Amino acid sequence: VQLQASGGGLVQAGGSLRLSCAASGIIFSINAMKWYRQAPGNQRELVAAITSGGSTNYADSVKGRFTISRDNAKNTVYLQMNSLKPEDTAVYYCNVHLGWDHWGQGTLVTVSS
Repeated sequence: VQLQASGGGLVQAGGSLRLSCAASGIIFSINAMKWYRQAPGNQRELVAAITSGGSTNYADSVKGRFTISRDNAKNTVYLQMNSLKPEDTAVYYCNVHLGWDHWGQGTLVTVSS
């Protein structure tokens, strides 16, 4: 299983970014996919999840600002992040659970105030 995340960067508060995570080595379409984040000194936390059928759920802290989506034809999951806040600064990881958790390498999002 390989998960390749991209799309992070530096953005001002109020701005937007779209993260992508390309998966290989799995039957992507039948698996739920998740985005987590980890800020310095904090535990890794679940940000958003999407089932194989497209149902989504979000952490309370990002509801209404972030949108998770998937393109099964491209084996890719996305995280559209709008109205970014400094507290969204973290390394973002995509995840799939297949017997155990598989993680991408992470992509850094930095939101300046």
